[in-house]
Amino acid sequence: MINIHRIGLTFTIVYYKIRYCINVIIQEQPSGGMRENMGKLIEIKDMSKIYNPGENEVKALDHVNLRIDTGEYVTIIGHSGSGKSTLMNMLGCLDVPTSGRYFLCGADVSEMTDDELSDIRNLEIGFIFQGFNLIQSLTAVENVELPLIYRGIGKRERHRLAVESLEKVGLSHRMDHKPSQMSGGQQQRVAIARAIAAAPPVILADEPTGNLDSSSTEEIIGILRSLHEDGRTVIIITHDNDIAEKADRVICIKDGKIVDDYMNADRQKEG
Repeated sequence: MINIHRIGLTFTIVYYKIRYCINVIIQEQPSGGMRENMGKLIEIKDMSKIYNPGENEVKALDHVNLRIDTGEYVTIIGHSGSGKSTLMNMLGCLDVPTSGRYFLCGADVSEMTDDELSDIRNLEIGFIFQGFNLIQSLTAVENVELPLIYRGIGKRERHRLAVESLEKVGLSHRMDHKPSQMSGGQQQRVAIARAIAAAPPVILADEPTGNLDSSSTEEIIGILRSLHEDGRTVIIITHDNDIAEKADRVICIKDGKIVDDYMNADRQKEG
């Protein structure tokens, strides 16, 4: 008997592997070339997320509408409890909305199965977390290589990609070091290298400088800016106004609603 779900999942995997190849090609284009002709990458329509529906329900997201285009550098800022973490979970396909739609690269993510969402996370999104999430027993290059195994990339190619990514973040001299042998800033650079190794179209960073000193913070923000200039879409979740003001676009969230959405350059002109 034909397993329709398995066939559908196979097509999804093939589709995103093709997208991986396209993303690699896009990253090799000169700056200002191909990505200028590309449109919306993320589109959220009337999205809500309700926890504990009923008498004690919590509306973490309240009819959110949002569009982010390919090649943007965006920060989503809000205080604790504002809904920014829930929105990040939606953007990263770590959770599903109670209602509304989420389109990523034109695909309706809100209708996908758990297996399909896992493939999206694996191939379409590079995650950077506040806590680094490195495996302590592995070297820097091994930490970067690990997720590439799940992408089905061969040993020689994934080692090449890992080395190139670590070189991009200035860690060519630390490839064989384990996390305990590196500073917090260096560990976060390994995490960034891991996120960009397979050239995902979206870099999603959750409080990427939250555990760093001011010097390391400047280094990490500089790396994220350079990744954006190379053509990647960068989305940073933060509560820090100083970090937000370094992005091109700022989206403010409060009580589960987007209350402001502006370009920093326009605000600076007004000031």
